[in-house]
Amino acid sequence: MGRLRGMMREPYLGTNRPFDNHQHFEYNDEMNSSNTRPGFDQFILFIAIAERRSFRAAAKALGLSPSAVSHSIRALEERLGVRLFERTTRSVALTAAGQALLNRLGPALREIDHAVDAARAFGEAPRGDLRINTPATAARLCLEPLVPRFLRAYPGVRLEIVTNDELADIVAAGCHAGVRLGEQLDGDMIAVPLGGAQRFAFVAAPDYLAKYGVPQAPDELSAHALIARRFPGGNVYDWEFEKDGREMRVRPAGPLVVDRPDTAVAAACDGAGIAIVMEGLVEDEIEAGRLTRILEDWCAPFDGFYLYYPGRRQVPPQLRAFVDFVRANAGSASRLGATRL
Repeated sequence: MGRLRGMMREPYLGTNRPFDNHQHFEYNDEMNSSNTRPGFDQFILFIAIAERRSFRAAAKALGLSPSAVSHSIRALEERLGVRLFERTTRSVALTAAGQALLNRLGPALREIDHAVDAARAFGEAPRGDLRINTPATAARLCLEPLVPRFLRAYPGVRLEIVTNDELADIVAAGCHAGVRLGEQLDGDMIAVPLGGAQRFAFVAAPDYLAKYGVPQAPDELSAHALIARRFPGGNVYDWEFEKDGREMRVRPAGPLVVDRPDTAVAAACDGAGIAIVMEGLVEDEIEAGRLTRILEDWCAPFDGFYLYYPGRRQVPPQLRAFVDFVRANAGSASRLGATRL
């Protein structure tokens, strides 16, 4: 592999991120042997020059003489059969072949660095930032009970909960993982059950039901004020019912449309009409008598929330610790659509 005494913490994160100056690179004639394939050290050297656009600056950063750097890159170019740099006395620029090589080496070296991190993690306590994207309802029902215990178990982890009811791209949002309903997961995600099956609850204030009556079936809801829920994408949620294999769908009509479940609960408590929310959000209100549950026999359980993360990336230690914690504390896994653990 060559003789590299120290490798930067993140080998390559873009052409504007140089190597750490304190790293030292030990040159060896093995690097220039024409009888072997290009060595790892040569690729590190190539990236150092490409990032700095300077042979002399790369040599200084890696602890080599400028002549050794030039000699090694010449040998690499001869071995590959292409020029990687255009050199003048005043500037250094990548050729098309050099740029193509740089574009492919960057992700490869990142994967090597992640693999090293994963191996080191076995001997280190997880630490660092962990960002999780989740709907507000899932944060309340599934994450709030787990987070305090997780942070006590892993004091080196800084957990950030990002609440977002949109179907966000967690990678683009800079999050390590997300939480979504099982039916909303992409097939290339790794998913772990979080919180078990869920049920909806249809609720209204006792005074409202005393005045307008208690509906006994979904088709009686047309005579009532229904509190609708609009999601970030603009769609109004259709109320779904299931009983004895029979399914029904009702488009809510009423004087109020909200975009948050807690707003729907507050409005229902004030007598604005009938609301639908996940049953865990209204347990206290029902127990206290502020809300009454209706049509409960039409509320079938459904696949609940899942913690998910990209399946094609190295899992950082802090995320692995959280995944293992969820698996140990939130029930066994099952296989639905995405890859379940």
